[in-house]
Parts: sequence; C-alpha cells; structure tokens
Amino acid sequence: MTATTRIRRLRWWLTTMFAATTATGLVTLTLFAVRHDDTAWHAATDDDLSVQTSLVISVIGFNDPSRPDIDDLVNGFDASCPQVTVFSRAGAELAATRAAGIHCPKVREADLRGVAAAAIKDGDAKADGQTEDGHHVRLRAEAFPGLDGDKPVGTVVAAVDTTADEAQHRRFAFLLSVGCALLVLLSAPIGHLLSGRATRPALTALKQQEAFLAEAAHDLRTPAASLRTLAEIALHQDGEDRDAALRRTVRLATRMGDLLDALLTRARLEAGVAQVCREPLRLDQLVEAVVDDTPADGHRITVRVEETVVVGDPELLQRAVANLLGNALTHGHAPGRPAEVEITVTADGMLTLDDAGPGIPPGLADSLFQRYHSGGGSTGLGLSIASWIADAHGGMLTSGPSLLGGARFTLRIPARQRPKQGRL
Repeated sequence: MTATTRIRRLRWWLTTMFAATTATGLVTLTLFAVRHDDTAWHAATDDDLSVQTSLVISVIGFNDPSRPDIDDLVNGFDASCPQVTVFSRAGAELAATRAAGIHCPKVREADLRGVAAAAIKDGDAKADGQTEDGHHVRLRAEAFPGLDGDKPVGTVVAAVDTTADEAQHRRFAFLLSVGCALLVLLSAPIGHLLSGRATRPALTALKQQEAFLAEAAHDLRTPAASLRTLAEIALHQDGEDRDAALRRTVRLATRMGDLLDALLTRARLEAGVAQVCREPLRLDQLVEAVVDDTPADGHRITVRVEETVVVGDPELLQRAVANLLGNALTHGHAPGRPAEVEITVTADGMLTLDDAGPGIPPGLADSLFQRYHSGGGSTGLGLSIASWIADAHGGMLTSGPSLLGGARFTLRIPARQRPKQGRL
C-alpha cells in the first residue's frame, strides 16, 4: 500500500469518525429534547389536574365522620370538561361535576376506577386513559380523609383531554427527528471536506517529496554516468589525455553540485522551509558581484547598471540572477561561438538580460518557466526557480525576443521608494 493510498484511507476514516460523532451527539440531543418536552407537558398537565382535585376536595362536606356530603359539589360547582368524579372508598361513583351545559365525552369507567383504587392505596395516583369516543386523557386521583383524618374515605378523579397536546408533541418530535437526520446527512460531506483540508498538507508534502526524488533521479542519472565514464577513461590515459579527462571530470562534478543546489533550493521553496528575508539591498551591486563570480570562459558579458535599491532576499535574488546568466551563457550563442550577453539594471528595479543566441522556440514560450522545459542541455530548474523568486518578491519574470537576435529575459523587482527631498 502506497503512502498516498494510506493518506486517502485516513481521510475516509476521519470522515466516518466525524460523521459518527456528529450523529451520536445529534441523536442524543434529539432524544433528550423529546424526552424533556414530554416530561414538561406531562408535569404541567398534572399540576393543573392537582389544582382541580384540591379545589373539589375543598367543597366536600361531611354529615358524619365517614360519609361525605356532595350536595354542594353537585348543585353549585362547575368544572371544565371532562368532569371531575368523586368515588367512595369502596369504588362506588358518588358524584360528578357539571361542565356548564357542555356535553363532555365520558372517560372510560375502567380507567376512572383503576386510578381511584390506586389513589386509595397511595394517597394520589396518575394515569393515562381514553374517553369512550377514543380521545386520550390524562387522569389524576387524590384521596381525601374523613373528619377523623385517619384514613381516606374517598377519591377525587380529574381528567383532561390530551389529544391536542400529544399531537403537538409528536409534531415536535417529528420535526426534531427530521432536522437531526438532515444534519447527520450534512455532516458527512462537511466531514469529508474538513478531513480533505486536514490531509492536504500531507499529500502536498508527499507530492513534493516524490517530485524532488523524480527530479533528482532524472537530472543526476546522466551526469553520474558521465562522471563514471570520465573517471574510467582517466584511469587508462596518460599525459595530456588524462589531464583533459580530469578537467572534464571537475567541470562535470561542479555541474552536479550546482544541480544539487538547484534541486534543494526548489524543494525548500516549495515546502516553505526557505523563508524570504526582506532587507534593502543594491540590485546593481548584486548583479556586478554575480558577473564577477561567473567564469567567462571566452564569453563576452557587458554590464550597464544604475544605482538601484530594492527590498528582497540577497541569497534568493543572487540565485535568480545567477540562473538567468547561466542560462544565457549556456544557450545564448551558436555552437562553437562565444556568447554575447548584455545585462542592464535600471533605477526602477528592472533587470534586462539579452543574448545573441538562437532565441526562444515558438512552442516553448508558454512553458519556459516550468520544470523540464528549458532549451535543452540543462536541468530545466534554473528558470523556474528564478520565476518563483520573482513572484515571491512581488515582481515577475518575462521573456521575449532580444535586439541582439536572441532571447531577452526581464526580471522586475519593485524598487524601494526614495524619500522626497524637501526644499530648504
């Protein structure tokens, strides 16, 4: 299993864990909310029923210590619908409140007697029941004592129609469940997006590593083979032939060192390890130093500079100028003839490099600053690194035809603004 495959599997695993965690949390919150709503409306209903039973008990009188007087309840007490019913200790129905002339659905007898019997035993009781026409009701029974206050002599059973409340509760639970399901479904793509952003740096680093290894293998294979061949030739040669082979070996080793520097610079820049250090510097002096450090080997380099101050990284800008100059010395001349290179630096931070070579092939202009798209005989990294350095400094690198007949490369780096001189 490749590293890329493992990272992609990790992304799916993170997506699954995020979705599962989100679903667990949402389902738990939904169940809690539904349970809380059910408990809350039941508690409110029971409180209302308790008020009714207490009010009815308050108007019950007694003819003797164990016989309740319910005349006041029957004749002068109006209650809501369904009616409040009074039962004796033995379970016989003694009376029921009036509902102000409204026809009330009657609660099933079995439900009334069941909750009344439970209240005789426990003092009060709650239960759910139904009316004879199928409506749901909530029942509460409260026992009341006789005059001696010893034991209950009867119970008062109040009821309330809960059909509308239950329907509202079911609607609330349904809407909450639908919302929870939608959020759970939405959490999967969100989790996949977040896991993708979390694993993207790892994939990018892996691609950069693979690109670096591919570049190193691609660009070092031929020089390494040539270096070995030259070394073997030098072992079997004498005199001038051996010296020439050794000189070629030294040049090839130098080229390999430059190639490694270019590869490492590119890798560090893309990985963000190399930071752009910004400080004021003289671009004209930097260009002159690069030209002085570059072996001419018979080539002619003309430099025309103006005093130019830019803000940038000296090492990176030096690398960019050296890459442009090296590209011109390599490709800016006809075979067997020395190169003619002109470098111009203007005060606005523009560096122009012209050569008298064959120029840029038409099909190569659009991809000139990409990897492996140089004119041949080089790594293809020098111009791409120079272009990256220009972008990192807020400038740009462009190419075009030169007045010398070859190619022109223009490196623009924003110049530092000089403070205006005031009048004395």
